[in-house]
Amino acid sequence: MSTSNVRVTEIQPLDSPRSFIDSQPITPELAKVVLDARAAIENIEQGTDDRMVMLVGPCSIHDEKAGLEYAKKLAVIADEVKDKILVVMRVYFEKPRTTVGWKGLINDPNLDGTFDMKTGLKRARAFLLEVLGLGLAAGTEFLDPFTPQYLADLISWGAIGARTTESQTHRQMASGLSMPIGYKNGTGGSLQIAVDAMMAARSPHAFLGIDLDGRASVVHTAGNKAQHLILRGGSAGPNYDEEWVAKASHLLQAAGLKPNVVIDCSHANSNKDHNRQPIVFRDAIRQRIAGNNGVIGLMLESHLNEGNQSLGDPANLKYGVSITDACINWETTEVLLREAHATLS
Repeated sequence: MSTSNVRVTEIQPLDSPRSFIDSQPITPELAKVVLDARAAIENIEQGTDDRMVMLVGPCSIHDEKAGLEYAKKLAVIADEVKDKILVVMRVYFEKPRTTVGWKGLINDPNLDGTFDMKTGLKRARAFLLEVLGLGLAAGTEFLDPFTPQYLADLISWGAIGARTTESQTHRQMASGLSMPIGYKNGTGGSLQIAVDAMMAARSPHAFLGIDLDGRASVVHTAGNKAQHLILRGGSAGPNYDEEWVAKASHLLQAAGLKPNVVIDCSHANSNKDHNRQPIVFRDAIRQRIAGNNGVIGLMLESHLNEGNQSLGDPANLKYGVSITDACINWETTEVLLREAHATLS
């Protein structure tokens, strides 16, 4: 009589992180892109770099061809505005779901429910290498605690999402991550949840995980002090205006943390209407110009073409249109980045 795995239908072995890294290695040139962006973001957090960081890109990557076309366009703008804005591309492969739905390229790369995660990890790593090859740094949300061992060497900025900021597992994971981390306020709008997460992740931890050879291990961390709070709105509505930014700053300072916030122009801050993202973006720039240097960055959900679409039959998907959250189009993105650069100059 079995008492374990009674509801498990299959367990598939997965190659070790080291085997992925060895077969798709990071080069010294690409490592420099990663490390330079990490250092720049930390300097922005410390106030020694007066640029803003802007995390721009699709809600999720589901089509690498469209994603790379987008990355090439973004790399050009990133170079143009680099004296005032550090552009990091959103390269999101893991999508938390409120109930069920497509969980991202790593979980289901073929968009057909076959969950070929070995292929998903390889395709994710290959895409990141291409983005870095353009001289463009990449940022992502970390969801599964094993994922960083496979991909984190290629990431310059990470996020802990609104659904996982309160999770002890994710706070512990963040304490050992090698890049600056943004912590989103909770889905209900609570800022304190994110502040608590930041305090927890600053501290050393020991937790169960895997090593680069895929062995179950006890992971000991030193704590991660490269951090900021992400305002993304909540169930009561947006939280990007001066009053909310001041409230966030007060909570952070009361906890002994730097009053650094990144404003997410999507999600509840846009009332889930992608057409409102420019309104949030421009207001955040206005706050920064007015002297609030605690607004260190912005997030935009942006793709080649605007809106979103249901997954349905993968063969019938529109090119360059999100299959998760609705995005603004490239033309709007280009206007906003150039406008922000001119204003900040």
